[in-house]
Amino acid sequence: MTEVGAIQPINGTELYYEYHRHYNSSETILLIHGFLSSSFSFRQLVPLLKKKYTVISVDIPPFGKSGKTTTFRYSYNNMAKTVLQLLDFLGIQQTFVIGHSMGGQIALNISHLKPSAIKGAVLLSSSSYLKRMKNSLRYSSYLPFFHHYVKLHLARSGVKENLNRVVHNAKLIDKEMVDGYMQPFLNNDIFKALTRMIRDREGDLPPEILRSIKAPSLLIWGEHDRVVPLDIGKRLQQDLPNSKLIVLKDAGHLVPEEKPEEVYQHIASFIASLERAEV
Repeated sequence: MTEVGAIQPINGTELYYEYHRHYNSSETILLIHGFLSSSFSFRQLVPLLKKKYTVISVDIPPFGKSGKTTTFRYSYNNMAKTVLQLLDFLGIQQTFVIGHSMGGQIALNISHLKPSAIKGAVLLSSSSYLKRMKNSLRYSSYLPFFHHYVKLHLARSGVKENLNRVVHNAKLIDKEMVDGYMQPFLNNDIFKALTRMIRDREGDLPPEILRSIKAPSLLIWGEHDRVVPLDIGKRLQQDLPNSKLIVLKDAGHLVPEEKPEEVYQHIASFIASLERAEV
């Protein structure tokens, strides 16, 4: 097994990824994190997955260690294309994709753009059915100093308060977690990039496109998710034709941190069931 953390110029930005290559595994798993997060959110899940599979974890621009340029188009469609270009660069033709929150929406975009690249999708509390930002906010993002407002808005809530919102058991929040989720925001360039994202981000995929996605999909939701409520997961299960929903007890939105062992077991069972179906 080899592990590589690298920054690669792709699609007009610098893309950071971690590549845990397992030479005895025929399956590759691609991890895509959520909004205001990074690969750090999979820190509990990666050690479990990499024992059995090749694992690629990517920082979606402008988060984590990836580029924060204001010339990149921060739409889900373009983020999905960027990840697909990374797979091409690495020579990976097919993968299982695991997306958390916003990462789930990017995973769905990938499944829509290039169905042949996805063997199966695991959607962890996936963002779904969100509309595009209001015109007033999008137009305001063109103001020269709007990024200061974005920074002030995020500072008011604070990392710890946001973590309290995404976990069910606040006892999980410690200094390591707070520091890890705060790290990307120590670079001021991220606030200018987030301002660009306000006007670039389109709405989530509509039901008619979701219904056209044929990739086998496993939906894993926290019973007490306050960010993307369970009702969204149930609706998504109805719209994705080849999907199954699993609900985790005593969990909120941040299921990779809260229930890594359970999430891993469900992922492993999902992959194994598809492997058996191919035989």
